[in-house]
Amino acid sequence: MLPMLNTAVKAARRAGAIINRASNDVDRLTVHSKGENDFVSEVDQKAEQAIIQTLLDAYPKHAILAEESGASGEPGDSEYQWIIDPLDGTTNFLHGFPQYAVSIALLYREQLSVAVIYDPVRNDLFTATRGAGAFLNERRIRVSKRDKLQGALIGTGFPYRDFTHLDAYTAMFKDLVQKTSGLRRPGSAALDLAWLAAGRIDGFFEIGLNAWDIAAGCLLIQEAGGLVSDFAGAENYLRSGNVVAGNPKVFVQLLQTITPHLTDALRDQA
Repeated sequence: MLPMLNTAVKAARRAGAIINRASNDVDRLTVHSKGENDFVSEVDQKAEQAIIQTLLDAYPKHAILAEESGASGEPGDSEYQWIIDPLDGTTNFLHGFPQYAVSIALLYREQLSVAVIYDPVRNDLFTATRGAGAFLNERRIRVSKRDKLQGALIGTGFPYRDFTHLDAYTAMFKDLVQKTSGLRRPGSAALDLAWLAAGRIDGFFEIGLNAWDIAAGCLLIQEAGGLVSDFAGAENYLRSGNVVAGNPKVFVQLLQTITPHLTDALRDQA
């Protein structure tokens, strides 16, 4: 998998260069609304094109699932599928809030196998391959050693497009804010998960994400010694978009705290 990881790193850095250049002239960008509180800029599109071109130049038969252009190639026609978010945290980027990232993951036979998350603001490169560990700028990273939810720092994401589960989320938030040392919502799920893998936060939960938001981050956490699941404690998070993650001890306590607040609809999604 090392050649594929290297190709993904090359693609992420190309996208990061596009994003960094554009960050100096955000006011001049063309921005469109994909839905309520959901925006796409020409930078998202150019960065995605650069990633896809880099990947397909190296692996022309691989399937693609990308945030802006959707799916290309049939997953059943290839054992490989790249999952791409060219700019996770577009709203942050458009406001000049320096918390956004490029996220690239590779599914091989339906299993996450390669992960790259690149923070172009800090030039932080998070990488992982299945069975080979997780790294930040080529140095091995591990999840935190905190053993109790009390005192833990938890990442999350507030609902901003679909408010169907807002009441359930608010109940989770209210419970957790009283049991932890704090909750953080920086605005890029990909970076939140990468930071969890690096031990900067102890746990994470969110409702209704997309596969491209979390695929790379989930593998990073697993390879850094952490745990990831959906709200049922199973492995359906890429499909449901509902994710809980943490170091092993905080993960268990976080899931136990969230579970009583699940509605029937969320239980059905898992």
